[in-house]
Amino acid sequence: MSLSPAELWERLLTRARQVLPEQTYRTWLEPAEPLSFADHTLVVGVPDQFAADWNDSKHAELLGSFAPVAVGHPVRVQFRISEERAKRAQLDIFVQQPPPQVAPPAQQKSAISAPLNPRYTFDQFVIGKSNDVAAAAAQAAAQAPGKVYNPLFIYGETGLGKTHLMQAIAHELLRRTPTLRLAFVGTEQFTNDFVGAIQSGQMHDFRRRYREIDLLLVDDVQFLKGKESTQEEFFHTFNAIYEAGRQIVLTSDRPPKEIPGLESRLVSRFEWGMVANVDSPDLEHRIAILKKKASLDHLELTIPDEVIEFIATHVKSSVRELEGSIIKLLAYASLKHREISVELAREALRDKLKTSGGASDFPDVPPTSITVATIQQVVAREWGVTPDGLRSKTRTKQLTVPRQVAMHLCRELLALQLVEIGSAFGGRDHSTVIHSLNVVSEDMAQDGEFAGRVGKVRGMLETLRATGTLPT
Repeated sequence: MSLSPAELWERLLTRARQVLPEQTYRTWLEPAEPLSFADHTLVVGVPDQFAADWNDSKHAELLGSFAPVAVGHPVRVQFRISEERAKRAQLDIFVQQPPPQVAPPAQQKSAISAPLNPRYTFDQFVIGKSNDVAAAAAQAAAQAPGKVYNPLFIYGETGLGKTHLMQAIAHELLRRTPTLRLAFVGTEQFTNDFVGAIQSGQMHDFRRRYREIDLLLVDDVQFLKGKESTQEEFFHTFNAIYEAGRQIVLTSDRPPKEIPGLESRLVSRFEWGMVANVDSPDLEHRIAILKKKASLDHLELTIPDEVIEFIATHVKSSVRELEGSIIKLLAYASLKHREISVELAREALRDKLKTSGGASDFPDVPPTSITVATIQQVVAREWGVTPDGLRSKTRTKQLTVPRQVAMHLCRELLALQLVEIGSAFGGRDHSTVIHSLNVVSEDMAQDGEFAGRVGKVRGMLETLRATGTLPT
């Protein structure tokens, strides 16, 4: 009697649960689902590439070893991303993922929009002192689009929830009006679409698509700086939508008046409605955020309250760093086959745990004295280029290689999120950063000389971190 993929998987899981720690089983294997079975290979779907790589390296061989007894014949287990989740947002950083992203309805053929993240709703946004004004303004804009707080301009540092609030407005309006025409774009996409329309002679179509929408959401408008033609077109697009009484929502890392190279007429229009700040969360707010995230991902029993409070006390810079700490802790616990505790968190997050004064909580962990700018300077010096070149849009091999190396080192040494790295290197999107990280890893594996060069730079930076002095 042949077994279905689901039956095969269930038998293997039964064995796995007997030998793996409960939290390891629940975190890595329970969210997986069998997809197919052919040629003695069971393909199992997981939410993201991180989970696929982790399960392949840590659990695939173990699961396969159960097969002769559990199902009566050899089975090779292979993990891959479930197709319906392959296009999920990069920043859905918890292991267990929500349903597929909500794309704008089919009726929106005339608009341009990236998929919306299903997590980014008002219900899942944790309000505190640092963001209550921005949250209230966003909810008001969603209730009366185009009538109050238009435009709504939300600013703050990376990773504090600006995009979440922006998309929450879209989710609320789409819930009430499924045929809503919206454009959710980054400034870079708007610029690329504009340039492409000029090159192809499709300006009429470009203007129709952008100016006839009901809701315009533009992320990171600070990247309009210095782009005179794009600013001119955006000015007219803004006017057309505003005068039609439709809602505009913008985000930036700074208030309008502080964006360098932005035309005064755009600054004026950005300030017509409501300018709201999103600041870093305080301790109580950080605890609430982590508990909310743990609840959403069914991790309440996996991560004790005292561990959440421990992380919230020491990780203070952004919501993304808080969530990244949870991922690192889960991975570390699985690797060590240990239950999650404060002591384990102390081990796993040594590089992230800082006191308010900047000194390490642990005397044997050197203080972090390097920044993105430091990495760019050291890499640029090694490759004989300039730091400005690494941040530029130029794509010559002379700059591309050191730029990719610098991105790799930012990820390795500073544990930055993809969007933060992209922003530090000329506003590149997360897919470009992922490609750069993969290229460096592959080249280091295949080219010993290149690996040695990268290792040399990393050693210099680690010496700087430990001693405060950069070796010559």
